[in-house]
Amino acid sequence: MVKISKTYIPKEKEKYMCAKHLAFFKKKLMDWKADLVKTNNEALYNSSMDDNSTSADIVDQASSYTEKNVEMRAINRQIKLISKIDSALKRIQNGTYGFCDETGDPIGLKRLMARPVATLSIAAQEKHEKEEKVFADD
Repeated sequence: MVKISKTYIPKEKEKYMCAKHLAFFKKKLMDWKADLVKTNNEALYNSSMDDNSTSADIVDQASSYTEKNVEMRAINRQIKLISKIDSALKRIQNGTYGFCDETGDPIGLKRLMARPVATLSIAAQEKHEKEEKVFADD
């Protein structure tokens, strides 16, 4: 893998998904994953420490249950995101990162900078969302 500076940002004039681009996105994804894992571990640890379920007050118990439910949903979302990050890292390894799963077209640097786990081009994503909306309306 190519070495890049800490301040490097992929440029449109460079060859799309060149070694520098791949190194940049790999680092971005790995840093994001490490941050999510750290946050999840802290949330799980803190959640286990402040257990209000032994409180005699039913309102405190209900409030605690609701808070834990919200925390666990957030953690589950982050676990799904970690899985998407792992998939993106695999795509970097196998050379398919940055290209649309449906069309094979480049996803584009701007979209990947905003959403590094994107698997669809904007056009394919919009088509996908329109189809979901049509089925949701049925």
